[in-house]
Amino acid sequence: MAHVISDECIACGVCIPECAVDAISEGDIYVIDPTLCTDCGACVDVCPTEAISPE
Repeated sequence: MAHVISDECIACGVCIPECAVDAISEGDIYVIDPTLCTDCGACVDVCPTEAISPE
């Protein structure tokens, strides 16, 4: 099960370096590629708006 990023995302970039498999893509709202996500949760721990959750 991959994680997803909600509309609460403020595109701050804090989650990107936390992803060991480069599954997070930048944009107005960031997106997690479910085929790459290993469900480690490292991005969840650093998100200041709690915009990342399990799918």
